[in-house]
Amino acid sequence: MAAAASASGVEIDVVQARDSREIEAAFATLVRKRAGALVVGADPFFYGRRVQLATLATRHAIPTVYNVREFAEVGGLMSYGTSLAEMHRQVGVYAGRILRGEKPGELPIVQSTKFELVINLPTARALGIDVPATLLARADEVIE
Repeated sequence: MAAAASASGVEIDVVQARDSREIEAAFATLVRKRAGALVVGADPFFYGRRVQLATLATRHAIPTVYNVREFAEVGGLMSYGTSLAEMHRQVGVYAGRILRGEKPGELPIVQSTKFELVINLPTARALGIDVPATLLARADEVIE
């Protein structure tokens, strides 16, 4: 992301948070720096606080992209990333192979092949964002 931003002449600031108070402080920093957008990293900590993150992003009018659909489902603007349901299915396939006697160390490493784009239109409207029809057409799901 840093390389792509640099090539495009976009400045990236990294803010970090380890608890709910630090999330609040991070948003205060983003507002003070007049952040044009936010990308929330993939982390179980953030997943567990997805409602707080989506609420703060909308309250402070910061367009935000998340890594899994569950953020968009609770009010986040959009998500693009691996399907957690597909990942869990693949874990089940692996478990079945191991239970049938295959050695875990001999199983191939599998990367996600299914990615989802989910767009939350009520949030886009609240942020004053007109989502292009071409992007809506490419979305796996559009939350109305």
